[in-house]
Amino acid sequence: MELKDRTLVITGAGRGTGRALALRAGRLGARLLLAARSAEAAREVAAEVAADSGADAEGLACDLADPASVRSFAAAVAARTDRVDVLVNNGARYLHGADLLDADDAAIADTIASAATGTVLITRHLLPLLRASAAADVVNLVSSVAEPRNHRSAAHPAFYAAKAAQAGFADVLSARLRPEGIRVISLYPPDFTDADPLAPSWHTAPRTAADPLTTQSVTDCVLFALAQPRDCFIRSFRFEQL
Repeated sequence: MELKDRTLVITGAGRGTGRALALRAGRLGARLLLAARSAEAAREVAAEVAADSGADAEGLACDLADPASVRSFAAAVAARTDRVDVLVNNGARYLHGADLLDADDAAIADTIASAATGTVLITRHLLPLLRASAAADVVNLVSSVAEPRNHRSAAHPAFYAAKAAQAGFADVLSARLRPEGIRVISLYPPDFTDADPLAPSWHTAPRTAADPLTTQSVTDCVLFALAQPRDCFIRSFRFEQL
């Protein structure tokens, strides 16, 4: 597929899946506006993208747990483009801990705010720019912890709560935005291995049914969904557990 002349906003782009997707989208010709809690991290990834593919990429600060920061980021995006073709809601704080008492109040509030409130607010503030696109997509990197009766993860209950809220938002948004032609696509991956897309083994390492899911496979799913014709609304990707 190609993403030439398409503007992508990716949250949580300072590392992991967000960084991997930014690098891949850059190679496909996208213009990228990258968000991370740390402006320095976002700018570093933007520089990596530019060095790797020559794509137009800019990194900006956005703390998804802070409504003022989300508004500031959205305003910065609006100052740079008249439309957003793809919004990837990837940013979210992970919180570990099997016991509810394993995290303090501040960590719990931050976890829920970043994934749940942050996803709602950034989508809300960028919605006018998505509506200005002739073919807009909203992609949500949720988690298998949002699926009913999934207790496999060692994540804290607050992370479960945050991802369940994100999933509920994505589900209703998909139905309500479909009449406008805006697709809302959600992925529910289990824990997966992170690999550097700049490493030589990225495209050559064999992947079989016995192997854990990888960053490459997750980003493959995102790019596959974006490449489908506009009458194809893939609401969600669900993954079999190992």
